[in-house]
Amino acid sequence: MADPLRSKGEGERGDAIGQFLAMMAAERGAAANTIAAYRRDLESAQEAIGDLAGADGDALGSLALAWADLAASSLSRKCSALRQFYGFLLDEGIRADDPSPALPRPRARRPLPRLLTHGEIEAMFARAEEEAASEQVPAVRMLVLLELLYGSGLRASELVGLPLSAVPRDAPFLTITGKGEQQRMVPVSGRSRQALSRWLELRPANGRFLFPSRSRAGHLTRIRLFQLLRDLAGRAGIAPEKVSPHVLRHAFATHLLEGGADLRILQTLLGHADIATTQIYTHVDSARLVALVNARHPLGQGQ
Repeated sequence: MADPLRSKGEGERGDAIGQFLAMMAAERGAAANTIAAYRRDLESAQEAIGDLAGADGDALGSLALAWADLAASSLSRKCSALRQFYGFLLDEGIRADDPSPALPRPRARRPLPRLLTHGEIEAMFARAEEEAASEQVPAVRMLVLLELLYGSGLRASELVGLPLSAVPRDAPFLTITGKGEQQRMVPVSGRSRQALSRWLELRPANGRFLFPSRSRAGHLTRIRLFQLLRDLAGRAGIAPEKVSPHVLRHAFATHLLEGGADLRILQTLLGHADIATTQIYTHVDSARLVALVNARHPLGQGQ
């Protein structure tokens, strides 16, 4: 059987994963966390089947058994990393073929993230505002965190890592550095700006981050943000397991779409490079879609 690898040196073949990750960083601007995730996925596959760069279809097919216990989302992520890896090898001439069609197929996509109702969102805000009336530092900070997660749709990492320099002075926008170091402008509502003003008056005067940690150089962690949100949910009478930063970001997107927001605008607000991601991330119930077509489409009018 012909060697699928072209006449490349062993050193180049052996460092194929490193070359791929370097390309992802240099040409696609992938963030450090993304690079680390790709490395873990590729190295775990290599541990399971041996030399990844030289693996054939049979070897990749055997991953179905090795990864049988993975959630569909994890399997999909790993397979995506491998497909991109083999596409890179093919483009670079390190391989003469692409064995990735033999990769296992993930099961049906998992359900969309849990979504909080408007009533549950209101209950969380009511509780946060009630507690913030005390003007205690933790309570005011919690209100600002909630306002920016649900009011601006920030990712958890974007929120906790906000520098003070991102806070608006006159214009009602935050400057966000998202995935791949891509910057975008995110609008801040009037009520969020009021909460931010209250927080800036109380915020400990240390560090460069909007939400500093006790360490002078650090900021609030994503894990701590997750804990704070669940604690607030419990105090608001909502099952804590229903709430996370991602759930609030999803609620932001879905409720905006329900209110008539354009999908392209939503894509910009969420910081998605591909609108297909926005289409998957958001959803509207089928009854509302039918009503929208009947109300807005020329053929639906008068029915």
